Amino acid sequence: MSAERLSIVIPTLNAAATLGATLACLPAGAEIIVVDGGSRDDTADLARAAGARVESAPRGRGTQLGQGANAATRPWLLFLHADTVLEPGWPAAVETFIECSANVRRAAVFRLRFDDDGLWPRLFERVVAFRARWLGLPFGDQGLLISRDFYDALGGYRALPLMEDVDLVRRIGRRRIVMLDAVARTSAVRYRRHGYLQRAARNLVCLAFYFVGVPPARIARLYER
Repeated sequence: MSAERLSIVIPTLNAAATLGATLACLPAGAEIIVVDGGSRDDTADLARAAGARVESAPRGRGTQLGQGANAATRPWLLFLHADTVLEPGWPAAVETFIECSANVRRAAVFRLRFDDDGLWPRLFERVVAFRARWLGLPFGDQGLLISRDFYDALGGYRALPLMEDVDLVRRIGRRRIVMLDAVARTSAVRYRRHGYLQRAARNLVCLAFYFVGVPPARIARLYER
């Protein structure tokens, strides 16, 4: 793929345990920007050693993503979480999307896979696929590929403590979100720790609160408990 057209933005906070695998799957030639929210581990050193540019920002994924986008210099932006690994074959899918001129006013996300075995991960992957494809609500762990011009026209990521991904994809609109034929494998550690049903229920409650107008700062306090 033409990696020279791509800026990859990764927000981090104490992500040293997972960031290496995320960076290892990224192509040479892409501009990689790691925006750190105050890590106390080796996140920043690991990112620099891998060739990424490290920016510092106040903690908060919306703020970090927005600052990373502002620092990016390429015509296409790819936003990734620091515990997400793009599986082999993804550059071709991204290239196909970028090469279609109609997609300069669309955005794309990856198909989600959890790094866990068993029935529950596979079931929840199907739920995520339905939510993304039919409701137009992919979350940030599916990544987001978008042209710089379209991102700027939409107003970009807002400085929200939570729901920054939902806020942006709602402005993009369901009909302008494309599912790539490529997989993003994300960490299931929170689901394993709290239980798939419990974690999904909490996510659903937070989403419902957001849609009825509860301030994201209050939702974030619930989410982080």
